[in-house]
Order: sequence, then structure tokens, then C-alpha cells
Amino acid sequence: MKIKCLIIDDEPLAVNVIKNYLEQIDNYEIAETFNNAIDGLNFLKNNNVDVIFLDINMPVLDGINFIKSLENPPLIIITSAYDEYALETYELDVLDYLVKPIEMPRFMKTLNKITKRLENAKKIPVSANKETPFIFIKIDKKKMKKIFLNEILIIESLKDYLKIKTFSGSYIVHYTLKDFTNLLPPGDFIRIHRSYTVAIDKIDALEGNSVEIEGLRYVIGRSYIDEVKQKILDASV
Repeated sequence: MKIKCLIIDDEPLAVNVIKNYLEQIDNYEIAETFNNAIDGLNFLKNNNVDVIFLDINMPVLDGINFIKSLENPPLIIITSAYDEYALETYELDVLDYLVKPIEMPRFMKTLNKITKRLENAKKIPVSANKETPFIFIKIDKKKMKKIFLNEILIIESLKDYLKIKTFSGSYIVHYTLKDFTNLLPPGDFIRIHRSYTVAIDKIDALEGNSVEIEGLRYVIGRSYIDEVKQKILDASV
């Protein structure tokens, strides 16, 4: 099955660069291209895509507000001539941030992230299974959301709130990191920093004082590093 892509960028040259790259990869398909975010929104009302390659500085509706307007966004790859928005878009859970001009080797790294994320998403159970542990979290005043523990990647502290990142999306909840971590099986999760708890089996690499998960690096706090390294060794086959 091909990975369907949407390109939204008001620079024709930038659109052509991404189109040219994608057309060289067999399992990617360009669903449509638009030079503004409004047309992109209208297209998404009746069409599904796996990935959006999105510029930020566009007329009428910029890329950041476009992302915020999506209820269930697909994977988002930012393509911008400026790197100043990287932190803000990270908080919106974008998968990658490409700075123009985009070179093919860097673009291929992004495609690898996309493929890995989509492959992992297929492993998520579609319905509840008594053998699959889960918890319910309160995501607003009226709604409780079921979260399967094997979906969780990272729990990030936002002072009095948490951002729970899963394969299927991110959720903001009103917990402290300490209290939420205590709800999780200690053999499956570990706190690596005052701001992060991670799923041990989602750690792809350990390098120096950081771990890599889904292509992103997270620093291990100095007081946590010995325990984290030991836990990773204990989890190895």
C-alpha cells in the first residue's frame, strides 16, 4: 500500500523539489498539491492522507494555525526556509522539520521516520483486549480517554500538566509527572529526566546521556543516568 502525501506550500519551486523527491520513491504517492492552506483544509474534508509536507509562512492561514485547526492530523512534516519555528511546531507534535533548501539525503531521513511511524501504528490494537493493559485519563471536563499502555512513547511534564505522546496522537492531561509515572508498570516505563518518562521498549538507541525514540533525542538527567542504563541492560534479551 502506498503512502499518500499532501504538499502545501506557496512556493512553486519548493513544491517541485518535494514532488521530484517523492516521485523517485516507489511506495509514496502524491495525493494533491496546494499553494495555500485553505485549499488543503477543504481537500482534507473529503480525503485522507498519511503525510502532509507543510510550509509555515503562507497567506491567509499559516502552517501553524493550519495544524491547530486539524482535529485528527496525519503525520506532519514542516518544510520552511526558517528554523525559528522548530520549538513551536515540536509542541504541535510534528514528525520532522526540514529547512529549505532541502537536500535529498536529509529528505530520505525524513522518509525513514515516516515509514517507521506508520509501521509502528499498524501494531496498535484496534479494539480492547483483556490481555492489553490500559488506563483511562481525563482529557477535559466531560471526557475520559482510554489509552493502551503499549501505545505510549513519552510522557512530558508541562509544569502542572502532562503531554502523553502515543503512536495515535498526543493528549494533554492534568497530572504531575511523578503521580502519573507511579500509575505505570515500573518494568515497562522509566523516568529519565525531571521532565520525561519513557516506555523502555520504545527506546531505539542509547548514546551518551540521551536516548532516541522515533527519531528524536531526549536528554537523560544526571541523577537518572545510572538507573536508566541499568534498566535498558536488564530489558535486553
